[in-house]
Amino acid sequence: MSAPAAAHDESAPRRDLDAESPTDPDRRGVTPAPAAGTGQPDGPADGRRPGWWLRYPAAQAMALYALLRVSGLVILAIFAHRAGTDFWPLLHSRFDSSWYVQIADNGYDQGLVNHRPDGSSRLPNLPFFPLYPGLIAAVAAITPFSTPVAALIVSWLGGLAAAAGIYAVGAHLGSRRVGLLLVGLWAVLPHAIVQNMAYTETIFTALVAWTLYALLRRQWLTAGLLCLVAGLSRPTATTVAAAVGLTALVAIVRRQDGWRPWVAAALSPLGYLGYLAWIGHRLGRIDGYFHMQETTWRIGFDGGASTVKALDEMLTQPTRLAFYMSTLLLGLAVVLIALLVLHRYPLPLVIYSIAFFLISIGTENYYWAKGRYLMPAFTLLLPIAMGLGKARRSTVVALFVFLVLVSGWYGTYLCLVWKASP
Repeated sequence: MSAPAAAHDESAPRRDLDAESPTDPDRRGVTPAPAAGTGQPDGPADGRRPGWWLRYPAAQAMALYALLRVSGLVILAIFAHRAGTDFWPLLHSRFDSSWYVQIADNGYDQGLVNHRPDGSSRLPNLPFFPLYPGLIAAVAAITPFSTPVAALIVSWLGGLAAAAGIYAVGAHLGSRRVGLLLVGLWAVLPHAIVQNMAYTETIFTALVAWTLYALLRRQWLTAGLLCLVAGLSRPTATTVAAAVGLTALVAIVRRQDGWRPWVAAALSPLGYLGYLAWIGHRLGRIDGYFHMQETTWRIGFDGGASTVKALDEMLTQPTRLAFYMSTLLLGLAVVLIALLVLHRYPLPLVIYSIAFFLISIGTENYYWAKGRYLMPAFTLLLPIAMGLGKARRSTVVALFVFLVLVSGWYGTYLCLVWKASP
């Protein structure tokens, strides 16, 4: 698509009033703007004061998100009951969930060689970043809930915070409707069941969304601090740090905003680098984190070599559903990145999207999980949300009914059928 449609089209990416000409490829509208969604009517035309529901549109976004995710959980609960499987352990005791709960209970291992109570060896838990298990331990300490329940509470609250942040980004660029559509699309991704599990996706996405929103409004210190915290949640925080750093560099070159971009750029990687330094000290080598990932977890960065190999194998011989889903989502991501660039979306969103895609395909092994890896890259969904902003309500409702069913079905498959392997 060419440049965004005229200003009266509520589905077009919003540009700030003082932004420079949209024909200049370096001018991305990253300037102060009104609060998200203020360009849309707030209440009745007769001048009556609107109700709180209309005055706080982020509440609508969180309610929509909760409704869609509850729908997915109901689908999973129905099939879990039919299969004779306990529902709740599916959310807090499978895959990475059990690692986070264990860290919250017992802390981190001392090194690379660790053993279970029965004497068998197991992988070290050091690759799991500390923010999420730390929050779990805090909630478990101040409430009567068990650690697994605390893990779900933190994850679900993170999902609501992420919904509010995603809405803010979408409404800032387009309209309230676009913001709600963006939240809805994120809530019904094929791997969205992970948003209800004891995983870091919701906490991380919330921090990313609010960091990017702060960048769009040139709130440099907020962006830098949020990015610092994001660096304690997942190693992929390097992607949002890249967005902060490169956007700050553009502002510095243009001599905008004084010292604030410098501080944001300096703060953004500190959380990530701090945890890597702690692991290096723990393991007695400066490259301890990367050494551990390569030698024990087999999840280093190989520039995409293993992704290409897995794709070749998938196209030449039968494989499992999760591999096909990852391929579909990676292909869709390529198209959406192209649209973000061609539609000239703001620079930090483009940088984050591209960086996240590259780190996802460049990660070694675990091809079946690459679709899930992309989940925090909600910015990829912006062109779809903008397009749906023009659609009839009946079309949108029909599409979301279909997506809820697909997301619920695939989440059920992942929880009840899928067996992970590298």
